[in-house]
Amino acid sequence: MADAATLVGALRAAGETTRLRLLALLAEGEHTVKDLTEILGQSQPRVSRHLKLLADAGLVTRNAEGAWAYYRLADTDTAADLGRWLVARLDGDDPGRQRDRVQLEAIRAAQQAQAAAYFAKVADRWDELRQLHVPEEAVEAAIVAALEGRVVDLLIDLGTGTGRMLELLAGHYRRGIGIDASREMIAVARARLTAANIGHAQVRLGDIADLDGTAGRADLIVIHQVLHYFNDPGRAIAQARRALKPGGEMLVVDFAPHELEFLRAEHAHRRLGLSEAHMQGWARGAGLDVRQLTTFPPTTAGGLTVCLWRLQDEQDSR
Repeated sequence: MADAATLVGALRAAGETTRLRLLALLAEGEHTVKDLTEILGQSQPRVSRHLKLLADAGLVTRNAEGAWAYYRLADTDTAADLGRWLVARLDGDDPGRQRDRVQLEAIRAAQQAQAAAYFAKVADRWDELRQLHVPEEAVEAAIVAALEGRVVDLLIDLGTGTGRMLELLAGHYRRGIGIDASREMIAVARARLTAANIGHAQVRLGDIADLDGTAGRADLIVIHQVLHYFNDPGRAIAQARRALKPGGEMLVVDFAPHELEFLRAEHAHRRLGLSEAHMQGWARGAGLDVRQLTTFPPTTAGGLTVCLWRLQDEQDSR
């Protein structure tokens, strides 16, 4: 429950057309001011002012990452409930909302194209590049240890890249499927699995942010160094959750928060690491519990800390 002043403040903040459009867009995932400016066709100062009013009223939250800031609908408190209630009652066929969705999809497509161009360029030397800033050997040892003594029926590796996780964990699944949006990466992964004589794994071209269900439902999903390429990692986790069996588990590997802005410009990163609080929120929103978090400090000066999260279906963890 909230006092009258809080509710009146939230209603005043939401009671404007542009701010309602912003709430509707943020209900579909996290966005930067730049993205929202392009979608709405308004100036950055004006959009920022609207977002500040919504944040001050408790309707949205702001998270700064280096030079960028991400906004999303607030998760808790009465004002957050009010924001979701208002969005749920907006007409989905309203012409203005449909235009916003078209612009949103265009921005997502442009971001995916940028990432695809990068992966096509680096596919042949991806494993070498991946080790520049991370303690990869220690991370891989921990991933294998997490599955010690277990063999699952189906493992799905989302954003499989060169197929390294399918190769590393080949003794821990009866059937493995790797999914990636890059044709070049898929070609490298397929050749790699063939060379290693791993016949119980296959790779497929697909969008891991929009899974079609054809791979089946997995006992274990691996998302290794993938989520920092998404504007909204929570949306990708929610999609992955749909491909998980009841009681299933996810292993997520990614960077801890950092300030290396050049990774955005030169390596197509969208997020500068994932915080423990963010992962807790994203997991909770997808019906998952964070069972364990292991961190791996950098082994060289200027390196990055890597995190390994173990997520499990909430129902199974009770």
